[in-house]
Amino acid sequence: MVLGTVEAQEFSSEKHNYVVLSKNIKQLNPVLLTATALADEDGANFGEFFVIICGKTVQNIPNNEDLKHLLQKTKAQNIRVFVCGISLKKFNIDPNKIPNTMELTENGILYGFQLAKQGFITLTI
Repeated sequence: MVLGTVEAQEFSSEKHNYVVLSKNIKQLNPVLLTATALADEDGANFGEFFVIICGKTVQNIPNNEDLKHLLQKTKAQNIRVFVCGISLKKFNIDPNKIPNTMELTENGILYGFQLAKQGFITLTI
């Protein structure tokens, strides 16, 4: 797992970049299906696809075998999955118990706004 603060980087505005802010990890599978459909639809214009997990659902991340399986799919699709550090702190979840295929961002909501300012198409579910 990557520890520390993740800050929005500059991304090409020629590509279609997406970020989904989710408060329910059970929505990850439909998000993956959506990412696949958008990649097919966008073709060469498909850029980055990020998922930010925030809120109470972070309690369901440690030792979740279904999630680990889905995270392998995200890795294969080059989808980056982040977990909100504020949510981890609020619900007393040890960041070391988060799968290493997830990245930690100190403030998921802020990161979502930073990406939106860079032109990412955003959705909160």
